[in-house]
Amino acid sequence: MKKLWFYAPLLFCVPLAHAQSAIDFNVNFGSAFDSSSNSGIDNANSLSNAFGGCALNSGDPFCEKTPSLSGFMLGFGGDIMFKEHFGFGAEVNFQPATSSYGPLNYRQTFYDFNGIYEPIIKKRVIVQLQAGVGGAKTSFGFSQSSCVGTNVVCSNQNEAVGSATHFQVHLGAGVQIAITEHLFLRPEFDVHYVPNLTNQFGSDWVPEATIAVGYHFGSR
Repeated sequence: MKKLWFYAPLLFCVPLAHAQSAIDFNVNFGSAFDSSSNSGIDNANSLSNAFGGCALNSGDPFCEKTPSLSGFMLGFGGDIMFKEHFGFGAEVNFQPATSSYGPLNYRQTFYDFNGIYEPIIKKRVIVQLQAGVGGAKTSFGFSQSSCVGTNVVCSNQNEAVGSATHFQVHLGAGVQIAITEHLFLRPEFDVHYVPNLTNQFGSDWVPEATIAVGYHFGSR
């Protein structure tokens, strides 16, 4: 009887091995795209309306047009597959460097939590579909320079002036290609639907194209 109790823990190892989850971690490189809202912001030279809204082509010499969304985005993500075809994941994509928003600087961030379905699983190729919700954040600031003496020592400072945060719905599709047993590449196309993003850009729909470089744990 004592020998049976000694080997009892081994009985639990078999089902646990079969129930082992597959886990992926990845770094994303790509870009998101949206048009300009075609609105204007007065720059710091305006004595009465610095950083305030203005009408383009109104004769205001300080009025600058707001930009479209583009440029390099960096991301981090991960997922866990509880069953052969179904799992859960999360990711964040952001602009590592600020871009010009008229006279301001801005940085765009998207984050989302997704259900994952993998309809095709082969030895070297996996088709992955994602759907979920999250948020989008546009952070704003402005740069100013100050010098000591006759331009002997100068420094640039970026002052934050606020941010706009919105709810978002996320859809994504990608093809995961195995490079080695654990390393993979995943070209992916995503769409972010962000209600009220037209307050900052031209559309609530933001397409995004990325390539993920990842590491895989477990088995499919």
